[in-house]
Amino acid sequence: MTMGKLTKIMMTSFAVLLLAAGAALVIVLNITGGPDEGSAQSIDKVLDHSYETPEITTDLKDGSFVRIQFQIVTDSDKAKKEAEKREFQLKNILIKELATMEKDKFKSGLSDLEAAVQLKLNEVMEKGKITEVYTVNKIIQ
Repeated sequence: MTMGKLTKIMMTSFAVLLLAAGAALVIVLNITGGPDEGSAQSIDKVLDHSYETPEITTDLKDGSFVRIQFQIVTDSDKAKKEAEKREFQLKNILIKELATMEKDKFKSGLSDLEAAVQLKLNEVMEKGKITEVYTVNKIIQ
């Protein structure tokens, strides 16, 4: 075999591999729907995988009382059912979190409270995860 023939075989093999890789990439992107598709849940799925907690009343560090209620969004039906069963743990998490807050921090720090509730609930979840926590009702006295 001459050097020219070997070079032609290598170049042809490289071109075939490159075309195969490109075709595989196109197929994978079309099957999976691309990088952005499906990244957000539809509102119907959000509602199907979420539940509204009962109102919880507790006190803050400064002696003020709060009544608060959440919409807990999960990633599946199994996670929703588990989160509902863990309602007593949610109450415990809230009592502990709110006991360290004062009235002003509570008013301005709802996003921090929601994030803390989500993080701590996910630590105890076994069948899925909490994807969002929304405050749907709050009263402070």
